[in-house]
Amino acid sequence: MNLLLRILLAANSPPPRTDEELFLAYRNGEAAAFDELFLRYEGRLRSYVRRRVGSVNEVDELVQQTFLHLHRARKDFKAGLPLRPWLYTSCLNVCRHHLRRRGRRPVPAELHDGNVPTVEAHDITRDEDAARVRDALMTLPDHERVVIELHWLHGLAMKEVASVVGVGLSATKVRAHRGYKRLKVALAESA
Repeated sequence: MNLLLRILLAANSPPPRTDEELFLAYRNGEAAAFDELFLRYEGRLRSYVRRRVGSVNEVDELVQQTFLHLHRARKDFKAGLPLRPWLYTSCLNVCRHHLRRRGRRPVPAELHDGNVPTVEAHDITRDEDAARVRDALMTLPDHERVVIELHWLHGLAMKEVASVVGVGLSATKVRAHRGYKRLKVALAESA
């Protein structure tokens, strides 16, 4: 198909549905809408879970648990609210529960297999100093690291990050500020 024809077809097709429209369609019985949401977020959540938990072997299970939680809580979703923070909150809670149950912290970056999935916002797997950044992130207190990962690596707005971590916007900004400051120091020390 030539380029002009593709442009004309794209111009006449409806715009892609928002996350919220897809989720409400799924809630109303359209199974394909859930599949589309899964395709949109599976890679991002895999990356997030990998950094939170550190074990490649547990990523698939925890991402599936997140989507299972989304399915089970579908009637609790309030129309008009953004879906992305709600999804990341579910994922964060699944990871926290898993780590609590296992009684351990995330595996240090040097134990990762190096095959880290990419993310949209800032892809630290492609940067020259990716290992240094991952190691520096692991030195941060958990509450600061979560904020930085969601904001910097996953591209969530501070308001969305605040919603995910369950604290006010001002507290989230303070955590981000302190975390970025510590990250800067850790990176300077490792240079």
